[in-house]
Amino acid sequence: MNVCLDIQAALGQRAGVGRYVRELLWNLGAGAGADELSAFYFDFKRTGLDAPPPGVALRTCRWMPGRAAQAAWKRLGFPPYDWFAGRADLYHFPNFIRPPLSRGRKSVVTIHDVSFLRMPETTEAKNLAWLSAEIRRTAERADAILTDSQFSAREICELLKAPQDKVFPVWLGLPAFGPPPLPETVAQARKALGLEKPYLLMVGTIEPRKNLPFLVKVYEALKDFDGDLVLAGGLGWKTGETLRAISESPRQGGIRLLKHMNDAQLSALYAGAAAFVFPTRYEGFGFPPLEAMGRGAPVISARNSSLPEVLGEAAEWVDGFNVEEWAQAVRAVLSDSSRAARLRAAGLEQARKFTWEETARQTWKVYRTIG
Repeated sequence: MNVCLDIQAALGQRAGVGRYVRELLWNLGAGAGADELSAFYFDFKRTGLDAPPPGVALRTCRWMPGRAAQAAWKRLGFPPYDWFAGRADLYHFPNFIRPPLSRGRKSVVTIHDVSFLRMPETTEAKNLAWLSAEIRRTAERADAILTDSQFSAREICELLKAPQDKVFPVWLGLPAFGPPPLPETVAQARKALGLEKPYLLMVGTIEPRKNLPFLVKVYEALKDFDGDLVLAGGLGWKTGETLRAISESPRQGGIRLLKHMNDAQLSALYAGAAAFVFPTRYEGFGFPPLEAMGRGAPVISARNSSLPEVLGEAAEWVDGFNVEEWAQAVRAVLSDSSRAARLRAAGLEQARKFTWEETARQTWKVYRTIG
């Protein structure tokens, strides 16, 4: 069997779907066995990958921009994707939408979550229009749907009316960080970032689902906490409410917005946090709290969506969004060293359950089921 993986998102996105595609690309090749894996992308500007990972054959289209092909697909439903990517037994589209294929071609699509249907007010307008227009057709035409959690699988079955036997939850992996950074490494990173005080940490793109204005209110309620609130993540969409909450906060001087960080800085930032606080409203999987656990930070999380499934018993849970209840949960962790130590140990153990090697193995299992 020859599988063709669409890797366009890996070239243009650092986080989110781009990260998922990059990790799949580097791990699927090792599990191919007697099967073959190719990876396709449009490379009109000649800025693509220099070399493929082991076990992967690269295919490119350099005579037509990818945006032009996407525009044709949106308006005309033509030409078929396989005209550009070449023949394969199975095509995997990891970024929500299945483009047109020639008749008889089999396909797998990854729909990471359906937050845009459950909470459309939190989604960027242009992205919402595109996904809403195409997602049901994608769900109908795909031979199998991969998703990131059992929670998201249930959401897809309910909101897209997809049959249960067509939807396959496959957990994602965490990067092979290795052991948590040494204290001196953390100290150096904190000094470079100007973080001299203890700090609460939240990591994620600034967008409405992350519920950051609420987190600012929790920080304001923690008047007895002589430390900072660090929000690490790029600016996403509908950021106005969050940025206003920060600029108008009476504790504005203690709120640090860090937009650009490399992996080493982020690893040290997790490891140095007094606690990782995650009051998100909806997650299809939830990378940041798992990453925080893998770096040894105690995690305080909202109990909703996929998070109980993914974080297990390793988080300090808070139901609902009452400011004082969240402030009490943070105080309980910060003031009780034994409680924080239990959360750190449980978090490290929970994070070990998630590897990209296992994600790739389960993905091949789905390919072979329908290929």
